[in-house]
Amino acid sequence: MAIKQVLKMGDPLLLEVANPIERFNTPELNALIQDMKDTMAALDGAGLAAPQIGVGQQVVIFGFKENQRYPDANEVPFTVLINPQLTPLSDEMEEDWEGCLSVPGLRGKVPRYTSLRYQGFDQHGNTIDRQVDGFHARVVQHECDHLQGILYPMRVRDFRSFGYTEVLFPACVLED
Repeated sequence: MAIKQVLKMGDPLLLEVANPIERFNTPELNALIQDMKDTMAALDGAGLAAPQIGVGQQVVIFGFKENQRYPDANEVPFTVLINPQLTPLSDEMEEDWEGCLSVPGLRGKVPRYTSLRYQGFDQHGNTIDRQVDGFHARVVQHECDHLQGILYPMRVRDFRSFGYTEVLFPACVLED
């Protein structure tokens, strides 16, 4: 389909709450998901939310076998998740580095639940219900935040752990 421009932090559309999808497997929804896949692949992203390309609907995609932006992360299965509901499975949280295609060139340590259950639907309306932990759980939380108008810097607790990638990680090749 098409590689779309990713909105950057500061764009008011990124701060809006996305609307739920009411009809599945429509030509419009399938085209949106294909555009999201093409865009995420072109930018080597770990995930992408529809609001990041200016579409205020509750659709996220995520997954990769390996990703140069997150070289230590385990594989996350490719998933289309629509109208997600997240339920933490414990109160345990962990801070770790995150980046975002809408916040290029920056990284920050963000607290996230270490394990959670996510529920929702795929693009055909089939139910998704998974329990995940680790980086998979982090990615889901990050992408679903976009549906609530939240960008990861809003969750950074200590701004001493937030900055430009090339300054924070001068020996690494991390691109946003």
